[in-house]
Amino acid sequence: DQLKKTGLVDKKKAHKAKHDQYKNNKQKSKKGSAVQLDDAKLLAKKAQAEKVERDRQINQQRKEEAERKAIAAQIIQLIETNRVENRDGKIVYNFTDANLVKRLFVSELIHKHLMTGQLVIVKSGKAYELVPKPVAEKIKQRDTDCIINTDHEVELEQDDEDPYADYKIPDDLIW
Repeated sequence: DQLKKTGLVDKKKAHKAKHDQYKNNKQKSKKGSAVQLDDAKLLAKKAQAEKVERDRQINQQRKEEAERKAIAAQIIQLIETNRVENRDGKIVYNFTDANLVKRLFVSELIHKHLMTGQLVIVKSGKAYELVPKPVAEKIKQRDTDCIINTDHEVELEQDDEDPYADYKIPDDLIW
C-alpha cells in the first residue's frame, strides 16, 4: 500500500504481489504434508510396478500355454494324416508303454515293418497309431513322450570270427 501511494507500483502489480505472497504462505503450510504425498506416490508407483510384473508373468504363461496347444495340434495333425490305415491282422505285436505291456493286432507286413523299424508306434491320446519313421522323427522333435520306443533301430556289432554269423536270430519269434 505504501508503494502504491508513492506511485512506484500500480494496482495490478500490487494485486499480483499479494497473490504471490498468498501462494508462498500456502505452499509453506503444505510442506509437512508434501512428505505424505511423496509416500503415497511411492506406494502407487510400487503397486503399479507390481501390477506390470504380474501382468507380464500372466502373459508369459498364456503364451507358453498357446505354444503347447499349437504343438499338440501339430502332433495330432501329423498322426492323423500319416497313420497306417489297414493295420488290423491276426499277429500280436507286444510293446511296452510306461512299464506296461501293451499289444496290437497287426498284419504280417505291418509286423515286418515294425520289426525293421520302418514303422513306429506313437501314442495319440489313449490310442496307439502306426506312422512311418520320418513322420515319427518330426513328432519326436515336438514331443518325445508321444513316441513308443521299440529299440529295433539298434544294430548289434558282428564278430568276424563268430562261427554262427551266417545264422541270424529272429527277434520276431512267435510262440
